[in-house]
Amino acid sequence: MSEQPWTIERIRDALGNPALAQRFLGEINRAPAHELLSVFAKWERIAKNTVVAVERGRAMAAAEARGEEPSGEWIDATDRVTAEADRIRSRGAA
Repeated sequence: MSEQPWTIERIRDALGNPALAQRFLGEINRAPAHELLSVFAKWERIAKNTVVAVERGRAMAAAEARGEEPSGEWIDATDRVTAEADRIRSRGAA
């Protein structure tokens, strides 16, 4: 990711999703002056996390296209999820 400073426009673009970008613009535009910095910081963090997640997803897709295993530590939660589902069903939940 480039080291350009984060701006309102850059955050909007990094969010990628039009509805999320609109929510950001609404919050930043309605924020009182004394809250602008905290609203901006919150959305800057969200935008940074989004950019990192997109980059990681693209790297994983590229690895899969090359026939490689995705990088990272993968935890098989099948048993835990199955046990939790059984427990919920036993209480009569759908």
